[in-house]
Amino acid sequence: MQQGGKAVYGASVGILMLDTRFPRIPGDIGNALTWPFPVHYRVVRGATPEKVVRGDASRLADEFIAAGRDLVAMGCDGITTNCGFLTLIQDRLRTALGVPVATSSLMQVPMVQALLPPGRRVGILTISAGTLSAPHLAAAGVDPDTPIVGTDGGRCFSAAILGDATEIDFDACRLDLLDAAADLVRRHRDVGAIVLECTNMVPYARDIRKATGLAVFSIYSFVSWFQSGLMPRGFPTGIHDPRLDHT
Repeated sequence: MQQGGKAVYGASVGILMLDTRFPRIPGDIGNALTWPFPVHYRVVRGATPEKVVRGDASRLADEFIAAGRDLVAMGCDGITTNCGFLTLIQDRLRTALGVPVATSSLMQVPMVQALLPPGRRVGILTISAGTLSAPHLAAAGVDPDTPIVGTDGGRCFSAAILGDATEIDFDACRLDLLDAAADLVRRHRDVGAIVLECTNMVPYARDIRKATGLAVFSIYSFVSWFQSGLMPRGFPTGIHDPRLDHT
């Protein structure tokens, strides 16, 4: 007997999206081809990058809760978002939605830190070092002394994403990320792994890994882990079933 109660089945992860129009290439959380499993999306109207990254995201909590409830009603078993700065509403979302919530890639930092040998620490690459504040870090359980470098002063990545540009030079964005990663490891010699705050940085994670030699964690690694708990993979039990002998 099958249990009902959902509108849609088979997609356990719901993604709350900012209200944007910039292009999203594979690897970006907002490109459905990124994921090896089905996901649901909801756009939170009026939640622009400018308001969330450079403003106070907590003022939009009610709008995110309403969109999250739509995703849960649709059939999602867990909710994530497409902006690392939404750590500020992690507690309100998980309280209101009644399902597991993983708002930000930054929530990986304590776990990654626990993996590193003594004397090594996590470094963060962010789209806006100028506005990634102590409250953002505290909400994700991140040590306030964690090294942080932004792409703020780069060629185009921060300006294009935060400005919601309808055309983006992704080759130039790649160079911005590589420059920021090089700056991070040059300024902080004890960095042993990198966490990408921004969900738009995922397409460059492999390049950063090759350039720095360090493990790189992102919203892709976080949501992949998240989904594996919401919908665990099945494995053969090894129990002999004579009904299968003819196959």
